[in-house]
Amino acid sequence: MRRIAALLFVPSLIWCATPRYSQRVGPVNTAKEAKSIAEQGTQGIAVSARRIHLNGASGGWEVEVHMPKEDRGWRCTIDCDTRGIRNKDRIPNPKAPKGHR
Repeated sequence: MRRIAALLFVPSLIWCATPRYSQRVGPVNTAKEAKSIAEQGTQGIAVSARRIHLNGASGGWEVEVHMPKEDRGWRCTIDCDTRGIRNKDRIPNPKAPKGHR
């Protein structure tokens, strides 16, 4: 009985320990990843992303986000190490990308 329980328990531990596709690990390396993080945090459309320096060793991304049906957009600073939005500033709404719906 214990052997059967162990055989069922071990695969569940392995499944829980593996990272999911939505839970990326490691630093943000591309502008596409940075834009995705900014879009999730603001519910807008990321227009541009550029690399910036933060706190000496750690780097980051500055992403401009277009907000549909609003007069102001966001400028988000994303930390590469924590994969989170460090701060958000309101800016005049940048133009929406042409290929986006």
